[in-house]
Amino acid sequence: MHHASWVETYAPLLPADHWRLDTLQRRTETWRRCLTGEGAVTVAEVAGTVVGIAFADVGRRVGERAPVRDRELYLLYVLAAHHGTGVGQALLDVVVLPRHVPAQVWVAEHNPRARRFYERNDLLPDGARAPDEHLGLAVARHVR
Repeated sequence: MHHASWVETYAPLLPADHWRLDTLQRRTETWRRCLTGEGAVTVAEVAGTVVGIAFADVGRRVGERAPVRDRELYLLYVLAAHHGTGVGQALLDVVVLPRHVPAQVWVAEHNPRARRFYERNDLLPDGARAPDEHLGLAVARHVR
């Protein structure tokens, strides 16, 4: 599910050759690393099928991008067929609660849907941006 939603999200933004290396196997290895930490992971199911996933961690460091907030939303993905249904909001509410807790997320600058979603949840751009070497895209930090 995570890999499928990643392809749905980033296929329009990334060159076709990106997907030669960004495989389901690589995503599985990433999850093995994520699940050894102390972060909060949750999934959303509809009729017994996983349709969304979210992961937040405390004090996580993403590359050289040092955290400015204790809690970082590392990822939140929902299958496109479930966008706008409240699944993403429910996932965010579980992994980054309560709403007054300082948090941050790095989001692709050219992903306006995700940026609007975070802004509606008081995660606002603070002006920090960085290249994401893996993606070859610029990312912007949103904080609250």
